[in-house]
Amino acid sequence: GRLRAAENLVIKNITNLVVIGGDGSLTGANLFRQEWAGLLDELLEKGRISQQQRKECSHLNIVGLVGSIDNDFCGTDMTIGADTALHRIVEAVDCIATTASSHQRCFVMEVMGRHCGYLALVGALATEADWVFIPEWPPEDGWEDTLCRKLANERSMGQRLNIILVAEGAVDRKGNPITADMVKKVVTDKLKYDTRVTVLGHVQRGGKPTAFDRILGSRMGAEAVLALMDATPNTPACVCSLDGNQTVRVPLMECVERTQAVQKAMSENNFEEAVRLRGKSFQNNLLTYRMLTKLRPPKDKCDPSGTSCSTGIKLGVMSIGAPACGSNAAVRSFVRVALTKGYEVLGLHDSFDGLIFGSTTGLIDPVKPMSWTDVQGWSGHGGSLLGTKKCVGSRYGMQKIAEKLKEHNISGLLIIGGFEAYHSALEMAEARKEFDAFCIPMVVIPCTISNNVPGTDFSLGADTALNEITDICDRIKQSATGTKRRVFVVETMGGYCGYLATMSGLAGGADAAYIFEEDVNITMLRDDVFHLKDKIVNMGVQRGLILRNENANSNYTTDFIEHLFSEEGKGVFTCRKNVLGHMQQGGMPSPFDRNFGTKMAAKALQYMSDQIQQSVESSGKVYRNDPASAVLLGMQRRHLSFTPVEELKKTTDFTHRIPKDQWWLKLRPLLRILTKHKEKAYTPEGIFAGVDDFEDEDNI
Repeated sequence: GRLRAAENLVIKNITNLVVIGGDGSLTGANLFRQEWAGLLDELLEKGRISQQQRKECSHLNIVGLVGSIDNDFCGTDMTIGADTALHRIVEAVDCIATTASSHQRCFVMEVMGRHCGYLALVGALATEADWVFIPEWPPEDGWEDTLCRKLANERSMGQRLNIILVAEGAVDRKGNPITADMVKKVVTDKLKYDTRVTVLGHVQRGGKPTAFDRILGSRMGAEAVLALMDATPNTPACVCSLDGNQTVRVPLMECVERTQAVQKAMSENNFEEAVRLRGKSFQNNLLTYRMLTKLRPPKDKCDPSGTSCSTGIKLGVMSIGAPACGSNAAVRSFVRVALTKGYEVLGLHDSFDGLIFGSTTGLIDPVKPMSWTDVQGWSGHGGSLLGTKKCVGSRYGMQKIAEKLKEHNISGLLIIGGFEAYHSALEMAEARKEFDAFCIPMVVIPCTISNNVPGTDFSLGADTALNEITDICDRIKQSATGTKRRVFVVETMGGYCGYLATMSGLAGGADAAYIFEEDVNITMLRDDVFHLKDKIVNMGVQRGLILRNENANSNYTTDFIEHLFSEEGKGVFTCRKNVLGHMQQGGMPSPFDRNFGTKMAAKALQYMSDQIQQSVESSGKVYRNDPASAVLLGMQRRHLSFTPVEELKKTTDFTHRIPKDQWWLKLRPLLRILTKHKEKAYTPEGIFAGVDDFEDEDNI
């Protein structure tokens, strides 16, 4: 087969090959490259190619892209397709949860993944599943009794549904398979619960690709071409992959060997080694799930109500800014991890309003301890269940805020929100000279669909919003299938930040995306009209899509652009506009936002706890007044980083509420290239890395 493949490539004079697939495809590709010279010699000897062809095709360059829903290939944080499969799983669990709670049932769901438990584990983390079976971490002997005991305790505490996820390759400690039917039999026989099995099967492979997968595929495809252009006869075959938010080039053979080492460890029942080889991110996913899925915090740390904790130290959590998906997952994670470490957590409802003015409804205490069970089921909810306001702290007066923090004896504060949250934390940090109530550890987790907070590549909620926009644009374009030649002008949110317009344009195949960060002028608009007319008349394109950020230009409004395209496109195409509005903020959180929020909050709590332990006085008072105690936690390329908010002030455009430097602007040329503009200035993203880098780093 490889001999025939080599002949076909030589006939077509192809010496650069991009291979998209899983470990089998990429292992075969590496072998094919190693055998290339020998295959050409054999073809020449048999007279199937000429000496000239042998000389012209003497070297084969190969670049791999990992396309697999299993996410089982070492050397990348995410494979192309895994996010889409996670969406199918989470959507199914969310739907089943409704019927399960109505009928008080237990559901056992089998998910795919072959010998990798990534889909099951992250699916369980995102859906708050009660139990998960994965091949890398089999349950202890006697798991049947442990499982039933846990389910029974949950029912006794008022929980009406139980969800159990089973990876198709799940085994016990002896390597014997564990199937969904086996789990159902255990629950039915021991507890007599009404239990149903759902096998998702190939549903997980289908459906529309998510915005994340579309953008990932676009970035990886472009990087693969650039990697081939850089290749020499001595360059080893590489894989273009993702490390955090950084595109990297990793030696193909290293990745294949590490992936095979995982399989070998599991076949030898060395499960600890298998988890280690999966990488730091997988290990932390497992650790976080096991911690958050417990019935209650450890008895020696905290009581179930969350009001009597071993440290005697109180932490606060609040939301500031517009609601965005992922916020509730972060609150759940923060509360539960804090309780396991012996901290009492006060929920500050309705942001500074609740803290300063108290309850305006009379229904709840706006500042109250949050228990383990208070946050049960929060991960799957959109918006902010804590309540939030779009006001910075200075509006209320820093003295009033300081007095209330001191009144409630808050020794650490987590702020979840958008630009207002970051700005409020900065104001409190700068007010420490006057008010020592602010001399406590403070951590900001960025959470806004606009993704306009400095110090991070991604904000909670932006992924969900991107999926909403992409889905809507798909439907808008589909609505014109019966209409010849139509162009749609779609307005997105984002304030002055063009992230949503640019990335949804990349995901949705837009012809142009107008944003504030790049000047929009009449020449650009005219050229885009001519370009669209040319595509429609000469290339057979039937529909066009133009995206515009809501604040791209005060003069060239969405109405103006629609009228311009309508007038200039007369006789060639018609034009319609759509203002998406607040539907971009709604919906169920995506798996990415749920997982991101969960892991970010757990990391924030650990950082806060370390700060408290270093600064707590014998009286129990916590005093911390250095820049590193008021930070923003964000994903910056390859790492999760804590950056002092006072340091971020230098990199912030406060007038337009955006960072001065934004990573995604480098993808703008790719957007135009893919829409057949004659763009020349696309810069390679990728850097060289080794597979060991993934073992040591914890990325989302």
